[in-house]
Amino acid sequence: MEDQFHPATGVPGNGPVRGDSDALTAPEQAGESSPSEPYAAPPNKPAEPGESPAGYSSPHGRPLDDAPSRRSGGARVAVWVLSAALVLLLAGGTWLTLQYLAAQDQIVEQKNEIEKQRELIEKKESFGAAMGALMTTTAKFDGVLTASVVPWGTYEGLVERAWTYRWDAERLADATDQVEFETQQLEQTWAAAQLEVGSNASATAYEAAIDSLGGGFVRSVLDNESCGGEESVLGCVYDNDPFVVHFDAAENTQPFMTDEIRTGIAYHEFAHVLQFTNPEASEVAVAAFGGDWEVMADCFALTYLPGWALDHVVWTSSYEYWDVSIGYGVTCSEPQRQTVRDWYGQLGVQPQTLGTEP
Repeated sequence: MEDQFHPATGVPGNGPVRGDSDALTAPEQAGESSPSEPYAAPPNKPAEPGESPAGYSSPHGRPLDDAPSRRSGGARVAVWVLSAALVLLLAGGTWLTLQYLAAQDQIVEQKNEIEKQRELIEKKESFGAAMGALMTTTAKFDGVLTASVVPWGTYEGLVERAWTYRWDAERLADATDQVEFETQQLEQTWAAAQLEVGSNASATAYEAAIDSLGGGFVRSVLDNESCGGEESVLGCVYDNDPFVVHFDAAENTQPFMTDEIRTGIAYHEFAHVLQFTNPEASEVAVAAFGGDWEVMADCFALTYLPGWALDHVVWTSSYEYWDVSIGYGVTCSEPQRQTVRDWYGQLGVQPQTLGTEP
């Protein structure tokens, strides 16, 4: 008996082959297979070229013709890997771009800050130079008796302002402009004083005395009713304009007026100029006169004008004369005169150190 190949088991056997046509009823034709009869596989047919034999399964139970789908899944994995790499590459490029832009912004910001600092340094140097020029100008006034001609308080305020705004270039520039303006004002005051002291426009003893005493920084004016129009008021000085002395023009024409009297009146009025322009020292000195500013002014004339007296006899002819009383009728004592000397000795413009510059 020939060996037979059993399609269901693939095991050689010696039994008969159950391959009759009536036993090969397909399940879809027969309905359900009988549990007593095993299902017989259909006869093998030659495989078409490129076709896997029917009925053969892969080791995992899938038909062999599923193999292409496995290769397609591997390709999808590769695509996913490449896509992820591309995303990472793009993300890295974006991050580098952002870092570069941020670095560029930082560089621009640093350049702007450097420019601001350079501008600020220049403004501070300009302010310092302007203050130096102002201090050089104030040195010309050292010893000028009218101390307030140099407004130290104003200058101190400018320095404080510059210090307050030392980080503000615009405000520093404003302070510098103000310092330069004050320097110009002071220079003009100095130039005007030099002209004043060398001239006597009114050609009077009043102006000659005031120019000599004030060094040209105090002017004299001969006018009418500038002292309030009160009778017998020969001269006056106002505290809001202490650098101008007013002399009454009408009284100047009286027959008893002499150059000696005019000079004495000028000394008295100049004392008022000194009182107004040296307020702190004057407040101390006037206490020795009971707070009377006029008596103190008379004492100044009595102390510094040789031969001066408050009472005068003025002869207008060989037989006519005038009894003239100039001042307020009080002749100061020697201690009071010493007070005036001490007061006068400490007056005037003195160099000062201003606050911290920016």
